[in-house]
Amino acid sequence: MISIKKQVLIALFYFLIAGSLGVLLRLFPVTEVSATYKYIVHTHSHVALLGWVYVGLTSLIYHLFIKKEVQKKYSILFWCTQITILGMLVSFPITGYALFSIIFSTLFLICSYWFYFFFRKHNTCDKTNYSYKFINTSLLFMVLSSIGPWALGIIMSTLGSTSHWYKNAIYFYLHFQYNGWFIFCVLGILFFILEKNKININKKNNFLFYKLMIVSCCLTLCLSFLWIKPSIFIYILGFIGALIQVIALIKFHQILKNSKAEFFQRTKPFTYTLLQFVYFLFAFKIILQFLTAIPYFAILVSQITDFVIGYLHLTFLGVVSLSLFAFLNYFKLLKLSKFWVKIYLTGFIVSEILIFYKGFCNWQQLSIINNYYTILMIVSSLIPISLLGIFIMNLKPTYPTPKELL
Repeated sequence: MISIKKQVLIALFYFLIAGSLGVLLRLFPVTEVSATYKYIVHTHSHVALLGWVYVGLTSLIYHLFIKKEVQKKYSILFWCTQITILGMLVSFPITGYALFSIIFSTLFLICSYWFYFFFRKHNTCDKTNYSYKFINTSLLFMVLSSIGPWALGIIMSTLGSTSHWYKNAIYFYLHFQYNGWFIFCVLGILFFILEKNKININKKNNFLFYKLMIVSCCLTLCLSFLWIKPSIFIYILGFIGALIQVIALIKFHQILKNSKAEFFQRTKPFTYTLLQFVYFLFAFKIILQFLTAIPYFAILVSQITDFVIGYLHLTFLGVVSLSLFAFLNYFKLLKLSKFWVKIYLTGFIVSEILIFYKGFCNWQQLSIINNYYTILMIVSSLIPISLLGIFIMNLKPTYPTPKELL
């Protein structure tokens, strides 16, 4: 049996590893690195998504929604999952996508299915609550996203890795991970907090927001396929999905606006401010997706990878990771200090500006500043430094002084 706080520490340690690998990737244009860039990219992305986010979110789901009498059963599932993640952490840097990394990736998918059925069987949720609806839907999207990795093996053995279907399978996976599993789970935890505190929210708005988010998530998948210049039908579906998502954002704003005063009273000021910033990033993410529904920008994004990287980091480091920080702190599972959070935010915001700046320069055919890659590497290093600070602080057996903590 493993305590929930140790689960969170393990998730945070994965984030520290992923952040450190991110800095290593930034080193490649600066100096000679005795490693294979592509292999490190695979390791970085898998540890970030499957280590930090997956373990962080599933730990929260376990803590909030799973019956306590099944802790021993869950421990088996938890450790099986860790073996698969550690297997990927070791195999990907050495071999990339090869026999052992594929085996561990496949076993991870099986563990994720196991978690979904575990949740369905042992949850304590009121099925009428929107927290349950969002969490359950998020896990369904997680399962749906796995079609992408399963398809990759078939595509590689038949059409090869140069086929359009190869990239589309990856984009299918990423779309339902980022826009389905991650976002819906974060929203589910937010609604759980609102429901737990009996904050009055309009059920009609909730229902409409929930349905709009599901429809938009399914339709905006089409935006991931615009790079191959598909039929006009795909463009129309993608645009409708992006438009519906904007309408969903408006509904979400109404929900938050009506519950703002009560929510503020029940939340620590810094946590509340952090969630406000997450909301801003969430809105910005939706605006960026809407822009990619316009054919000109769809082609532009497909040609300039910096925009894609910037968007993925915006969602991962901003919307999802900051939400995880705020929620873990709210439920007293993770101690945070203003100092380390500010270091993290500095690294995140400035690196995002630099990434989008380079994309803009490529778009407008402008020269980038001198020592750009060195500056980006230094700025990016603030993220793992802040994570190390938070990790060490949470290793302490007792709480430090109140001024240090949030």
